[in-house]
Amino acid sequence: MALQPTRDDRFTFGLWTVGWPARDPFGDATRPALDPVETVHRLAELGAYGVTCHDDDLIPFGTAAGERDRLITRFRAALAETGLVVPMMTTNLFTHPVFKDGGFTSNDRAVRRFALRKILRNLDLAAELGATTYVFWGGREGAEVDQAKDIRAALDRYREGIDLLAGHVKEQGYGIRFAIEPKPNEPRGDILLPTVGHALAFIAELEHGDMVGLNPEVGHEQMAGLNVTAGIAQALWAGKLFHIDLNGQRGVKYDQDLVFGHGDLLNAFSLVDLLETGGYRGPRHFDYKPLRTEDIDGVWASAAANMRTYLLLKERAAAFRADPAVAEALHAAGVADLATPTLTPGETVAELLADRSAFEDFDADRTGERGCGFVRLAQLALEHVLGAR
Repeated sequence: MALQPTRDDRFTFGLWTVGWPARDPFGDATRPALDPVETVHRLAELGAYGVTCHDDDLIPFGTAAGERDRLITRFRAALAETGLVVPMMTTNLFTHPVFKDGGFTSNDRAVRRFALRKILRNLDLAAELGATTYVFWGGREGAEVDQAKDIRAALDRYREGIDLLAGHVKEQGYGIRFAIEPKPNEPRGDILLPTVGHALAFIAELEHGDMVGLNPEVGHEQMAGLNVTAGIAQALWAGKLFHIDLNGQRGVKYDQDLVFGHGDLLNAFSLVDLLETGGYRGPRHFDYKPLRTEDIDGVWASAAANMRTYLLLKERAAAFRADPAVAEALHAAGVADLATPTLTPGETVAELLADRSAFEDFDADRTGERGCGFVRLAQLALEHVLGAR
């Protein structure tokens, strides 16, 4: 398998990823800001498929109309020159102090109305640039003080906002789907819709839930101590995996946004295996931050590292699936048997109760003594990740 990325790999990056100047709560920036046009050209040279952005990544907050038009024009020219596409866009409702208590769920009604107008404006631009997915990351939608936020009212307002925007997109015929990005905490102490499961439950309550899905992020699920592969599998099962953010995370701590695979490597391996075999057809989007220790050359080296790591894991996953020893271990573990319905087609409860083999004659003790053989599968997966097979 070729390890040089091509457009067919559908690798995408946010302007905010490679463009992060490495400012953090404890230190000033260690790199200069990047010009979005330069970013487009450099990503194209590396073999990326597309670029994504918040409104403020491309057009700084408060930019006058004439300057806004100029920035959009030169960005579009760069896209045309390189062939990069913009498959996803989103709105920044977290940087400016006005959003310190949220956008959709601020206690201040005027802030909520301003947030909706900001999104509506950027949705129009997203449609112009050809984006088909619009992500909502509610990083400020939450609280640090339990008594400061009526969560039920906040969810009402969140639903009101998403439904209004979804209705607008349908009326305009934009062909855009929405994707909610869960995260448990940071920057808010507790963020609403913290996991895949919470977001799926929220979507079920929407008027326009048919066009709303998920944009799970590796690190966000792992920050909550969850298995990201299992979460992505549930999103696929629900038909709601509209987009995905790939990065690395080392356990339950702050959001590290490492290069993909530079954290829980085995979970990254199982995730790539799932994405490549589970029917996901969307972009492989890298939402990471180049290490604060790196200069500009290190920024582009880290961008390339994301893509190369994915391709390496894709190669290892394909070899894992093609290994006869793996096929034998999967069979011994009965993995494929789970796809067999527990009840035969048309079987009733009465028929199940009448089946003595299901209970009266079932030898639970003997069955309980039988090993499952899962350690063999785990070792085979490890050996393929390490290139030992």
